[in-house]
Amino acid sequence: MEIVLASGNADKLAELRELLAGAGHVLRAQSEFGIVDAEETGRTFIENALLKARHAAAATGLPALADDSGLCVDALGGAPGLYSARYGGVHGDSARNIERLLGELRDVPDAARGARFHCALALLRDADDPRPLVAEGSWEGRILREPRGTRGFGYDPVFLDPENGLSAAELAPAIKQAISHRGRALATLRLRLPELGANAR
Repeated sequence: MEIVLASGNADKLAELRELLAGAGHVLRAQSEFGIVDAEETGRTFIENALLKARHAAAATGLPALADDSGLCVDALGGAPGLYSARYGGVHGDSARNIERLLGELRDVPDAARGARFHCALALLRDADDPRPLVAEGSWEGRILREPRGTRGFGYDPVFLDPENGLSAAELAPAIKQAISHRGRALATLRLRLPELGANAR
């Protein structure tokens, strides 16, 4: 089954394709269909994921998968949260996002730099699907004082996984996929994939 990913982010597409490997579905980016991003007006990660999935499904007529995720930092009251991708002022500019984040945490001691990545996934059979498949996942960690590692994307270089003692950008891809917010959410969603065809309207 073809599923359109409601994102044009190449890194996210590659990661989700890897996580879905063996599930029997072909994941295609919405950019392949000439679809522009939906306006993210939701107040939660789930609301935004649903908005994006409905937008992509309506434009293609295909089932659609959307991911809305972000970094929530305790010392910043949960920011950047829903605005993680454009925290530095330009959507998708990871370097500027990280620069602003580290600047705001400059005087925050290590013990108070707790944070978590959160991911919400929404999978719709069609644009009017009243029973979307939804899954969430979180990854607890801490914000480093400077970037480390060259893997991953987004805030990965400054997010420390305490169990491994490595930044998300230093982790081997297989380890990151197993423990990340997106990996955990997709593992839950994969268990529900049989419902995609079984409950088709």
